[in-house]
Amino acid sequence: MNLRTAESVSPKHPDKICDQISDSIVDAALSGDSNSRVAVEAVGGHKLLTVIGEVTSKTKIDYEKIARQFVDDSYEVRVQVVQQSSEIANGVDIGGAGDQGIMVGYATNETPNFIPLEVELSRSLNRFLYKQFPYDGKTQVTLSSNQVVAVVASFQHAKKQELESLIMDWLKQKGFKSSIEIFANPAGDWEVGGFDADTGLTGRKLAVDSYGPRIPIGGGAFSGKDASKVDRSAAYMARKIAVDYLAKRKAKEVFTQLAYAIGVAEPVEAIAIIDGKEEKVSGYDLTPKGIINFLELNKPQFVNTAQYGHFGNDFIWDKAS
Repeated sequence: MNLRTAESVSPKHPDKICDQISDSIVDAALSGDSNSRVAVEAVGGHKLLTVIGEVTSKTKIDYEKIARQFVDDSYEVRVQVVQQSSEIANGVDIGGAGDQGIMVGYATNETPNFIPLEVELSRSLNRFLYKQFPYDGKTQVTLSSNQVVAVVASFQHAKKQELESLIMDWLKQKGFKSSIEIFANPAGDWEVGGFDADTGLTGRKLAVDSYGPRIPIGGGAFSGKDASKVDRSAAYMARKIAVDYLAKRKAKEVFTQLAYAIGVAEPVEAIAIIDGKEEKVSGYDLTPKGIINFLELNKPQFVNTAQYGHFGNDFIWDKAS
């Protein structure tokens, strides 16, 4: 059996709340200063939310006000944000990468969004259930030969029977058979979720943010970082290149890989693997500044990436040229 599984989490999952707080800070900084440098993490749980990191920006940012969009007055909000290290800034100011790292891009023709089918389906189910239960929740879909064989869903405030019924409705809408193993709230119905049940942290859902567990994860997290950090910008560019090659070559599957040295503008590696054949990437400006200009990454837009994944959601880097 060729089994493939992927999961998705709702926007009210504690890790995703932290991602959205961090990216709301990025957007706030960019709204007044397109050259802002941001590297911010949020950690929350059990009536305490901490925002910590480095920001250099002309924008005056009210960190607590941003945090309060996601937590109420019962939470203590602590902020510890300083300016970006001058030694890091020295390399970035001259156009170099904000850090070293390896970024992986991917595109497949098995879905209209060019992402793996199991990822597309787990997100689709999560969105479907979230409309009825806009709370903390997770979904998971397992495929065998592109047919759904198992579904897992756990949602706060949802009753098992109602959740099962909604999953069945979704499966019918998608045209899948009814003889599918369904695990609805398998640990039991639950009322306490989000930060009241578990701690959240920015950047802890890397496979969910990317292409699922089948595709390698290269660099670090995306959320909370401005585009001078190649963890984010080069990952988006790697996706853009993969989508372009998929369309131009009429390929089934494209992997791309970009690698950088901190303070150096040009990548030390830029390859594409098109249906198993490797070649060097050409025809793109792969410097951080070139990527930022090409993908328009110096404007507020990032909180939207922090919900249902950074790829396959109709962002500019998801579209073929």
